Amino acid sequence: MLEKYPNQVKLVFKNYPLKSHQYARKAAAAALAAHAQGRFWDFHDALFASYNKLNDVSVQEIQVRLELDKSTFDVQRESPQVMDQIKRDIQWAREAGVRGTPSVFINGRSQRSRSLESFSAAVEAELRRLGK
Repeated sequence: MLEKYPNQVKLVFKNYPLKSHQYARKAAAAALAAHAQGRFWDFHDALFASYNKLNDVSVQEIQVRLELDKSTFDVQRESPQVMDQIKRDIQWAREAGVRGTPSVFINGRSQRSRSLESFSAAVEAELRRLGK
């Protein structure tokens, strides 16, 4: 979608760590800590590749594999700013009616169908609606 609509579409990622996943909040904090070193998406993808076996050791292995500065990573992961960001994201998700992950919204409208075709149709409809 970003390639097809480079000037019209912006991707905004929000964290919504599920309570049922005991390591979700720590994983979200780790990804945001990686963001401070410009590696959010790499870290995100590595977390999701092993979502069912996340723990402190696996997160440390990802940090090492991505060659992130450990002390910076550890400080960021525990920082009040990161914790506040996660809390704000959770609050936004609750207000938006998010029930699970992943959830996709286009201009504030929840997308039930998650195919590229449905996303494209929704974006095109929004662009028409906005006269763009």
